[in-house]
Amino acid sequence: MAAALSKQDILDLLKRTPPLVEAAIALEEQIQPNGVDLTVRDIALIASAGQIGSTAEQRRLSSYSPLEFDALGFLDLPAGCYVITYNEILNLPKNIIALGKPRSSLLRCGVSISTAVWDAGYSGRSQSLMLVYNPYGFRLSRNARILQLVFFLLTRESVEGYEGIFQRENL
Repeated sequence: MAAALSKQDILDLLKRTPPLVEAAIALEEQIQPNGVDLTVRDIALIASAGQIGSTAEQRRLSSYSPLEFDALGFLDLPAGCYVITYNEILNLPKNIIALGKPRSSLLRCGVSISTAVWDAGYSGRSQSLMLVYNPYGFRLSRNARILQLVFFLLTRESVEGYEGIFQRENL
């Protein structure tokens, strides 16, 4: 039966080569009882339209316009949508998937994060969509912990791991 990984399971997977998570800012603080917090590396505005068609050839990803943190390492974000790139590099074995949820402090500020599934076999520095709903905006620092990733053990190992266009992204 599939199950969420415990802190001890995560710690064991961090000892493997490659580790489950690398390039963490403060791993001891980021490991939670039921997951690992991911931190902000970069934030960008979506700068163009995107397109998804019925075939891979019809896919056109939106372009991004990077935002610059101020001298104190913060960004003042008005209401809108942003693309977040995380600091951490994930290396999922073929028997583990991950799901991400925003940290509750973010939600209490009127901000959410939308994610896709991290498939078994994925390796890379991921991105997610951050939505600032708060009409007063939101102030966010570089390296802030914003998303908790929860890992799930599959009932059996995937024969083929993830091999899509985002494999090894942002490395």
